[in-house]
Order: sequence, then structure tokens, then C-alpha cells
Amino acid sequence: MAAEADAEAIARIYNEGIADRGATFETEPRTPGDIARGLRERPPRWPTVVVEREGGVIAWASASEYRSRPCYAGVAEFSVYVERDARGTGAGRAAMEALVRECEGRGIWKLVSRVFPENEPSRKLLAKVGFREVGTYRRHAKLDGAWRDTVIVERLIGEAAR
Repeated sequence: MAAEADAEAIARIYNEGIADRGATFETEPRTPGDIARGLRERPPRWPTVVVEREGGVIAWASASEYRSRPCYAGVAEFSVYVERDARGTGAGRAAMEALVRECEGRGIWKLVSRVFPENEPSRKLLAKVGFREVGTYRRHAKLDGAWRDTVIVERLIGEAAR
């Protein structure tokens, strides 16, 4: 599980993803303080996990509320980010496997997210850990003034996967 002490590494990795423009619509970098505050204020139901190698955080994944309506209480949106130098080394897979375990233990039955169609490494990673692509949101939002599509992914876990 992530701790406030991980905030600097999580911010650095997230900011790499923001700068690369291949994984998020976000454009403003996050500070370690932003991340620490988010970790402190995050309800226990929504986990953030980290992957460490040689004493440093190289990847993280988190789950958050999908919708506030009670019928969606077991559905979570997720994000996963891997340090540039650690991409392709299994760190993303380790982060997602840990996140799935944590979510199952909290009664979550489905994880969902959106991935840019051209982000083949993320799409392949998610397929390897049991996610399926269920469709495409066309022109979902603009990034740097250009419309971007997103591929919708989901994985049933826990009770729903049986």
C-alpha cells in the first residue's frame, strides 16, 4: 500500500505520464504535496499500491469511486503509471495484480478505465492481467486542443468473476 512517504515518487512518475501525453488527459503536473494530501484524504475503500525495486517506487496504481450512486458501490475506476525507465519490466503488471487483490478484499467487483488507442503497451498490459476492451469513446475529450478517443477496458473481479 502507498504511504505519504511515497508521494514524491508517485508525483514524479505521474508527471512523466502527464508530460508524455500518452496516458492521461491531465496537463498540469502534480506536486508531492498534492499527492500526499490525496493519499491522506482518500477513503480506505479506494486503495493506492506501489511497486518498489532497489528501495525506490517504480510504479503505482490506484482505484477510485466510479459513480456515487449506491448501485455502483462495487465498481472502481483505476489508473496505473510506471516510471519511464521501468516500463516493459513487469512493474505495471505487478502494480495491477496488487491493485486487483486489494480491491477484491474491499468488495469491489469490477475495475474500469479508459486508455488512448495508441497506447499499445498499456493495452497489452491490461489484456495480460485479464482486462477486456469493451468499446471506444469517440472524441472523449481534448488534449492540447485535439480530440482524443479512448478505449474502454473492464475486468470483473471477486464475486462477479465467479
